[in-house]
Amino acid sequence: MIIRIFTATVPSELHLEFEAKFKEISVPLVKNQSGLLGLEIAKPTQWNPNSYVMISKWAAENDLVRFAGENWNEAHIPSGMEKYIEECSVNHYLDIPI
Repeated sequence: MIIRIFTATVPSELHLEFEAKFKEISVPLVKNQSGLLGLEIAKPTQWNPNSYVMISKWAAENDLVRFAGENWNEAHIPSGMEKYIEECSVNHYLDIPI
């Protein structure tokens, strides 16, 4: 399993609009992918006041390739979401069964 952690910095004045569009555009896009095992999204706290995160779990690398292309190790910003993202990053991890 591959765990993908996408983090986006969004200016505070765009938070409400971003959250609505995130749920409307980004979440369904990811949820409809084959090989997706789980999805969580989270909004800022007082310690990271402008950071949003999307954590997705994928069965295999080829599932990520189908979703994000050959450069799946780079952030994938859906059309219509670019205006909200001040900066972003994506990191991938292999799970350790416990």
